[in-house]
Amino acid sequence: MTMKDNLANRSPDIHWPPGFDPLKADLFSHNELLINASCERIWRHVIEALKWPQWYPNSKDVRIVSDSSSMLRDGTVFRWTTFGLPLESRIREFVPFSRIGWYGYAPGKDPTFYHTWYLTPRGNGCLVATDEVGNGRDAANWRRQTDEGLMHRGHDLWLATLRWVAESKPN
Repeated sequence: MTMKDNLANRSPDIHWPPGFDPLKADLFSHNELLINASCERIWRHVIEALKWPQWYPNSKDVRIVSDSSSMLRDGTVFRWTTFGLPLESRIREFVPFSRIGWYGYAPGKDPTFYHTWYLTPRGNGCLVATDEVGNGRDAANWRRQTDEGLMHRGHDLWLATLRWVAESKPN
């Protein structure tokens, strides 16, 4: 998928913070998947960030640094490695069972990425959309010189493994 394709299919219901308009982004990805599980069940897996490495191979070393919670919540700051890059992220939007969005940045730097999850009930399942904006030299370099579709494929993997864990029978 190209960025142009992703922009054409983006979710119109995402709440973008100032400075993170997809139409002005250096890098953008939109992915969505209908999952045969309730949005509540899917939400639980999304906010249990410490468990992501157990089912999403593109996440490593996830730890919450803002408090002693084991779950993401409004204002949480967490550090992790994804796409081989060590990042710090801060939750900006948190609406249980529906929306979560966070800034991503190199520790000590200004935010350059904004990642969202938007969950919408669909019959007995849940439509899960994940959109991400990247701004700045690193995002532009990733798009133009590294691999424009890498973030899209990584998010496809995240959705596929989320579906696998959410549709699995509970232990």
